[in-house]
Amino acid sequence: MTMNVGPGGWVPDSCTLPTAAQPVRVAEFDRFFIDAVRRVDRPGHTRLDLFIDGDSEHLGRDLAARETSCCSFFTFTFEPADDGVAMHIDVPVAHAAVLDALQIRAEGAAR
Repeated sequence: MTMNVGPGGWVPDSCTLPTAAQPVRVAEFDRFFIDAVRRVDRPGHTRLDLFIDGDSEHLGRDLAARETSCCSFFTFTFEPADDGVAMHIDVPVAHAAVLDALQIRAEGAAR
């Protein structure tokens, strides 16, 4: 698997989102990371947990739904957490590099 090296640097080639729309989606994720993510945890090679404000859950669910429509290998689940909501992101082993890159962006932006 390879990834595009455009502005996001983490969009996998298997993504079906039109190339022109990919920078917009990357920017949406970046804004979500900045505005909503409070803590990032990596409990396993194929799982990333983002702890977000409860008020941002609807944004996270919307972004997750749109992302799985073009990158079906992602699995997003949400559950209550002590300080808001835990947004779990799981991928198959073959896509762990995408999760690595997503983690780097989230950690760089999270408050």
